[in-house]
Amino acid sequence: MKNILVPTDFSENSKNALKYAQMLFGLLECNFYVLYVGTLLDVKADTEALVDIGDGPTGSTKQQLQELLDESRKHSTNADHSFYALHEYGFFIPTIKRHLEEKEIDLIVMGTKGVSGLKEKVVGSTAGDVIIKVQCNTLLVPSEVEYTKPMEIAFPTDFNIFYSHGMLRSMSEMMYLGKGNFRIMNAKKEGVELNMEQKGNKEFLLDYMEETFPDRYSFHSLTNKSAKLAIQCFVESRNIDMMVMVAKNLNFIQQILFDSLTEKISFHTKIPFYVIHE
Repeated sequence: MKNILVPTDFSENSKNALKYAQMLFGLLECNFYVLYVGTLLDVKADTEALVDIGDGPTGSTKQQLQELLDESRKHSTNADHSFYALHEYGFFIPTIKRHLEEKEIDLIVMGTKGVSGLKEKVVGSTAGDVIIKVQCNTLLVPSEVEYTKPMEIAFPTDFNIFYSHGMLRSMSEMMYLGKGNFRIMNAKKEGVELNMEQKGNKEFLLDYMEETFPDRYSFHSLTNKSAKLAIQCFVESRNIDMMVMVAKNLNFIQQILFDSLTEKISFHTKIPFYVIHE
């Protein structure tokens, strides 16, 4: 049984993220908890946003939530998919964290653009807050994404962290779902070599892949002044279906995904991000 939390604001983007998750886990027994927490507000890195919608979810909100669940059940192809409505108001991140514990959530699924009436910056910051502040694997689904089985999975890394068994297990799970290939890539500046620690982490990761998926992984080293540009080019040229990143490597993930000035997700792509926590 997999427990999946899907925050929603009833935008087409958030609905699409839910549909993507239903199809990705189409063969597994899953509980989908669809959560509405008022209006998604922009959040600074050192603050939480208070969502003010009066005394609680309105009748209209409850109706929209019920309609969304009815639609999800209607389109579900798996009788072992169950859907539950959660509606609250208050602080967004603490609400997410509380439900993680209460519902024993394994995965958060979110859209990254398209919230009704709000700027893109707001959405990027909200998704970014979840990645950084919430210790749970998170799947981010861009608004343009149509479901494709993840046959080609890219894992950009600078080898600055040790890959724990929990991280490797999460990577493996995604490979089992799509029965796809895992493309490990390292983008570096010309003339810069890996240090001893990085070499050790690289060797450990490649040894794991060789033992677990000997015919379904490859390693690629790219030289470019910009790691973000190198990764974008790799994603496009290899027809990548999903990108995996590790939240523990915060400096690297901020360098790749975020605009340092606006604190929003700025990596322009049409594939989902799977962000792994320990």
